[in-house]
Amino acid sequence: MPRTRSLTAAVAVAAAISALATACTGQSGGQAQDDPGKEVTLTFWHGWSAPGEVKAIQENIARFEDAHPDIHVKVTGNMTDDKVNQALRAGGDAAPDVVSSFTTDSVGKFCTSGAFVDLNPFLAKSKVDKRAVFPQPLLDYTQFRGNQCALPLLNDAYGLYYDKDAFEAAGITGPPKTWSQFTEVAKKLTKAKGDGYERVGVMPTFHGYETTPMRLAAQWSPAYFGADGKSNLAKDPAFAQMLTYQKGLVEALGGYAKLERFRSTFGDEWGAEHPFHQGRVAMQIDGEWRLAMAREAGVKFEIGTAPLPVPDDRLADYGKGYLSGTIVGIAATSAKQNAAWELVRYLTTDTEAVVAFANAIHNVPSTKAALESPKLVTEPGFRTFLDIARHPKSNTTPAQADGGTYQLTFTDFAYQVEKGAVPDLAAGLAKTAAQVDTDIAKAK
Repeated sequence: MPRTRSLTAAVAVAAAISALATACTGQSGGQAQDDPGKEVTLTFWHGWSAPGEVKAIQENIARFEDAHPDIHVKVTGNMTDDKVNQALRAGGDAAPDVVSSFTTDSVGKFCTSGAFVDLNPFLAKSKVDKRAVFPQPLLDYTQFRGNQCALPLLNDAYGLYYDKDAFEAAGITGPPKTWSQFTEVAKKLTKAKGDGYERVGVMPTFHGYETTPMRLAAQWSPAYFGADGKSNLAKDPAFAQMLTYQKGLVEALGGYAKLERFRSTFGDEWGAEHPFHQGRVAMQIDGEWRLAMAREAGVKFEIGTAPLPVPDDRLADYGKGYLSGTIVGIAATSAKQNAAWELVRYLTTDTEAVVAFANAIHNVPSTKAALESPKLVTEPGFRTFLDIARHPKSNTTPAQADGGTYQLTFTDFAYQVEKGAVPDLAAGLAKTAAQVDTDIAKAK
């Protein structure tokens, strides 16, 4: 499932979560007193809304109920984080027991506010070794300071889509593996039309759909925070290197103003009018879901997939990428936490359940066993994203007390850099890091 929520909206949601701290008066994780062996009805809220997605989650719930005949699950889909937060603040019988969210950036707030219970005691009681079950990056974005307040429910891996027909016509034999190769390929694939473009090799600006600073920075394996918990934006050279490269790519393809004029003509990201679907962009940074969407849109060229490039001096790292995904947790207001844990454990750790759901909605599975399952659909284009998910150097943006605010602050700075409004990159990064530290201190 694509992450359709904007980072700005996620930050607004994270701010609202802080109000939950005083409202969450339910039982503490691992100390719940309900008996999951007695008949009970759970309320499960999730955000999926497309018919195929809703059908897939219902089928998983049906399998769970078959295996747990005393636990019934009332499912409500298309629930936003705003609605979840309102219900958790109100509490009572109308509030959900189990919640699934697309907003990984809210995990830090979910954990620190007490909105979701810590699942570590439940994992220990069930003898589930989370490090053996889940890839480390997924644990990084589902816990904060040792509080495992959520678990991964499917995974998103980001890589490169490319127009194989355009590559062949331009004499390009394969996807670029380094960023310098990427620039040359992007230039070669770009076709001018008047004072604009017929096609760009890639839309490199940070407003261009999934081309975010965080997706690109992952290829430099950045450390967003130091051991002291302070922002590393000015200290880790990865951030300056990424921003310098991206600005150079923008300039190589015609400059910020010209590219933004072309980008303003693009259609909806999720429909047939996506510029990659239409052949107006030859390479696209995106998640694993784009393959199915492009085919449903009836693209008229052969689609290739590959990992994103890496810095020229890190060719051995090629194959890694940025990981994100859906999370699921148990509401602290729930009086049925033991039964709720049975549902969460099934959805997140049962290999057959994870594989069936991943196959149905074209997502990457979120457990190590599911990634290796022979039942997993592994056609060539999709296999690229499975390999990215398995890569030991794939990484993510860590949970933080201010939710995703630190990412938004970094993104706002990156917007200024790409259009040439930052005369001193080092000084700008230092100022941005100081702002991140201030925001986090206020959030604690």
